[in-house]
Amino acid sequence: GANQDKEFLFAEAAKIGYPVMIKAVSGGGGKGMRAVNEPSQFYEALEGCKREAMKSFSDDVVLIEKVVREPRHVELQVFGDTFGNVVHLR
Repeated sequence: GANQDKEFLFAEAAKIGYPVMIKAVSGGGGKGMRAVNEPSQFYEALEGCKREAMKSFSDDVVLIEKVVREPRHVELQVFGDTFGNVVHLR
């Protein structure tokens, strides 16, 4: 989001609940990502993530999201055309 104040981001991580992932908004390929398991790790991870993001993407804006342990992969393919015809594959 727009508010990149480190105290605000720390408070948001606490609201979400640990573990959290700090991710560079402009990131990709796993760059600019840090998993944080507890509050004591937050500030160091934030600074590392912002440094890497600035170096890799010239943008240090980050977001905080919840880490999902043991996620399940769900894939759904949807195809549509300009006539409004839509099909899906499971």
